[in-house]
Amino acid sequence: MSTWDEVRAGRELLRDDDLLVLDKPAGWSVMGERHDTDLVRVAADAGEQLWPAHRIDKVTSGVVLFARRLEVHGGLTRQFADRTVAKTYLAVAAGTGLPARGTIELPLSVGRKNRVRIAAPREAITVADGVWSVPADAVLPGDTYPSTTTFERLGEGTDRTLLAVTPTTGRRHQIRVHLAWIGHALVGDPLFTKNPDTRTGLHAWRLAFTGPDGTRHDLEAPPGDDFRALAP
Repeated sequence: MSTWDEVRAGRELLRDDDLLVLDKPAGWSVMGERHDTDLVRVAADAGEQLWPAHRIDKVTSGVVLFARRLEVHGGLTRQFADRTVAKTYLAVAAGTGLPARGTIELPLSVGRKNRVRIAAPREAITVADGVWSVPADAVLPGDTYPSTTTFERLGEGTDRTLLAVTPTTGRRHQIRVHLAWIGHALVGDPLFTKNPDTRTGLHAWRLAFTGPDGTRHDLEAPPGDDFRALAP
């Protein structure tokens, strides 16, 4: 089991009395798992209490914002709800042929076994001028969540593509599901590849938010060697 000092070593992007911004390694959950790869638990065991302002998936590396005082936590989480936070991810997607820029406007829903999916039949998805969408009459009944992801192509190899991805909305598994349903699932994503032999190709690259004192922070976590090994 890694200690809190070992987890933090070289990964703190910002620390003050109110905030901690950490470059999370892939394979660590932000909170809720209650074991030795749970950041909030490992910090608490070391005597530091943290309140996540948001979460990224366990398989995803990169920037995570924590409050170090409960009094500032609500203001940070509201920025995510109000979409005044700017988030950019790096993604290694399977396949080639994506446009230089694109927008995925596909509603999400939660299906069996709590799995996130597109709230429409796959055959209803259309693409025109770099925008993937479904007609309103194809959306399945039940609770659905309008969701938008934009991307820019940064590089392309023989069988995979490097993207800079911005989730306009912040739904659970949004980037992973959106890319998979347009035919370009993330490399190594266990949601869509059984027993992948690599880490998942998703990294929370940049995060911009306003601190409790009104300072605008624009932070970046360079991808590690494990992510760069996947990129074309």
